[in-house]
Amino acid sequence: MTRIAWWTSFVLVVAAGCAAQPAPEPEDDGLDSTAPVTEDDGFVPIFDGVSLEGWDGDPTYWRVEDGAIVGEITPETVIQRNTFLIWRGGAVADFELIAEFRVSEQGNSGISYRNAELPDVPYALTGYQADLDGRKRYTGSNYEERGRTTLAAKGQRVIVEAAPPGDSVRAHVDRNAWQLTSVVEVLGSAEDLDGQVRDDDWNEYHIIARGNVLQHYVNGVLMSEVVDEDEANRRMSGLLGVQVHTGPPMRVEYRNIRLKRL
Repeated sequence: MTRIAWWTSFVLVVAAGCAAQPAPEPEDDGLDSTAPVTEDDGFVPIFDGVSLEGWDGDPTYWRVEDGAIVGEITPETVIQRNTFLIWRGGAVADFELIAEFRVSEQGNSGISYRNAELPDVPYALTGYQADLDGRKRYTGSNYEERGRTTLAAKGQRVIVEAAPPGDSVRAHVDRNAWQLTSVVEVLGSAEDLDGQVRDDDWNEYHIIARGNVLQHYVNGVLMSEVVDEDEANRRMSGLLGVQVHTGPPMRVEYRNIRLKRL
């Protein structure tokens, strides 16, 4: 089957699956999603809303406040490298994850998944990340931390291709993006997609990872999709976490974090 024919079939299958499983509707707090997800849907809360039990990170930057995980950098605690709060519930392969987030204008964060923990750097992860930021430049994109960098920018459906044998990963990264990708569909203009994300308010992230297909939804809207055909570098299982990024003082909050293993 040709690449074009294969992709056409794949898109039809994905579209059918999305129609059968619509994204959640808004809850009472105004989020634009469907009926609240419950454990009956297979989703299980992985944050208890009152403590960081089951999570592991530097308490200088992470705490619980008003029912949310708060990651904060102040002028007195500026960091030199990204730091993570890691969920210690074990490795996750195929899954769906839903979480609500709120981030300050200067904030830069993300939900990390199928990650590996660096043995020689405390609270550091490498792997896929559902990116988010206060200025909405990256919200919805797929970024690989300490790896191939940007795999899909906001608004892109892409096929990620492998580097020739023997080439280093860095040889195919330019301007913080993996160059061996084929954009097969534009999901919307930056202006339209930005309009789906609320400023300085709660939003909902929905990540779906099935095999090598990775989808990022924000407030029920598909923001990016990656089909990762790079067998040498892709990750099929790993840890979950959330991030605070280097840069100016910032604040990010996460709440109602729910996981369904597929």
